Amino acid sequence: MVASCKDQLKQVAICLQRSPCVMIERHKPKDCITKPELAADVPDLCKAQLKTFLECKRGIMDMSKRIKGNGTLSTGKYDEEYKKLCTGDFDPHKEMDKLKTLDSHQVS
Repeated sequence: MVASCKDQLKQVAICLQRSPCVMIERHKPKDCITKPELAADVPDLCKAQLKTFLECKRGIMDMSKRIKGNGTLSTGKYDEEYKKLCTGDFDPHKEMDKLKTLDSHQVS
């Protein structure tokens, strides 16, 4: 994968891991996005981050962006947080609180 989209992908993965669809209802993140009945409950922040990731992926094929660059290179900003969520080394209540806080800032 192109390095400029890695951060966006990890943002989406972290957001979906924190969502009630995955954390409480124990669905797969892919199901939370693709199934309409589950997608309705996905927080707006996750949807916005998914849109950003998909635009980044589209930018890879955009010839005008190939010359000037698709975006910044991956910074590794979310690597540690992503690793903790993937290994199960987290408190679910704190993670859901983080998502609610971030989602409320997004809507305001």
